[in-house]
Amino acid sequence: MHCTPCLLLLLAGHLMPSHSQPVQESDHTSNQTDRVSLQLNISSYQIAPGNANFAFTLYHLIASQNSGKNIFFSPLSISISLAMLSTGAGGDTQTQILEGLGFNLTELSLPEIQDGFRSVLQEINRPSTELDVSVGNALVLNQDLELLPDFVSTAEASYNGKVLRSNFRDMEATTRLINNYVKEKTRGKIRDLASGLSPDMRMILINYIFFKGLWKKPFPPSKVFKGNFYVDENTVVKVPMMLQDDQKHWFLDDRYVPCTVLRMDYKGDAVAFFILPQEGKMEEVEQVLSPGMIKRWDRLLQNRYLYRKLSLQLPKFSIANSYELDEILPYLGFRDLFTRRADFSNINQAEKLQLSKVFHKATLDVNEVGTEAAAATSVSVTFFSAQHKRHVLVFNRPFFLVIYSSSTKSIFFMGKVFNPTA
Repeated sequence: MHCTPCLLLLLAGHLMPSHSQPVQESDHTSNQTDRVSLQLNISSYQIAPGNANFAFTLYHLIASQNSGKNIFFSPLSISISLAMLSTGAGGDTQTQILEGLGFNLTELSLPEIQDGFRSVLQEINRPSTELDVSVGNALVLNQDLELLPDFVSTAEASYNGKVLRSNFRDMEATTRLINNYVKEKTRGKIRDLASGLSPDMRMILINYIFFKGLWKKPFPPSKVFKGNFYVDENTVVKVPMMLQDDQKHWFLDDRYVPCTVLRMDYKGDAVAFFILPQEGKMEEVEQVLSPGMIKRWDRLLQNRYLYRKLSLQLPKFSIANSYELDEILPYLGFRDLFTRRADFSNINQAEKLQLSKVFHKATLDVNEVGTEAAAATSVSVTFFSAQHKRHVLVFNRPFFLVIYSSSTKSIFFMGKVFNPTA
């Protein structure tokens, strides 16, 4: 039986704290940077709505298949890889990819979408002393497979793409090449991304995202203590809890959605929302999570009245999640990618290619210096003293999180922490 040559798409993402210290830029450099950022943002804003729609649609699909489990992934990482793949697709396959990514092709053309992703990548890969983010792609090709020059140039110019060569008959060596490359690019945090490869594969597309951030208001290490985390009615686990009782934060108790929303800023271009459902309201809050809801909370949390002193407790933990997206993406409209109907004639016209597997792995570290996710349902208590009212938030039950780029409005990571010890 003839085996159709396949493409394999692998995606990896990691967030972790950074222990470096920021350095002030000169006014001249800062002004130049601001002008460049403004130009890039015009293009990146065009694709932001599509990226956000894809992120939440994918979240809800994953959540429906993973009830009672931690969820954590990088929608930006997945979008970038599939957008890059779309430049090598033709006909209905290209349309399915772009529409599946949330883009209305009557409003945005393929060149505009490519320019938007190019702008996002340039902006978030821009060197910074405060926030360390790196996003890129690699094409791993069988040594005798030639690519069309236009696809190669687009991959390099728009998607920070790199070409790697391997002998696919030696699956052990190819797997090692891929895993070592991703391990290096994610600084050892993403390991063993690729597995189960087969000799009939001809091209593998890899995407990685690495994020290191510092909280603007870090937690004192001396105040970490052991606390209870209430996974459900029958499960209680012990976790290190970080305490911060002398800082002001942006937070609100939503009048229409049964939750508390906390916004925490990183130094540099990143913001985190922690969405804390009221007890027993997890599913109700999850159902309304959407780009519009995040936009609404973002707007409300710019009200100075909501910047208040808070006694805050967040868990300190690490989680990792892996997904075989080839089992998920067909439900989002990506119908032909994994069949013989796939059209990747803009990659190579000599062979019939199709997509085989899509792996995605993301890891998350949460600590006092740079928490890349923390928030949870919990108790919201108010008590009074003779001088003032003080708010207490204890994040000791399951919670949602969204971490995004302030300048491009791209969602770096999102998910749900159901059990921080799992």
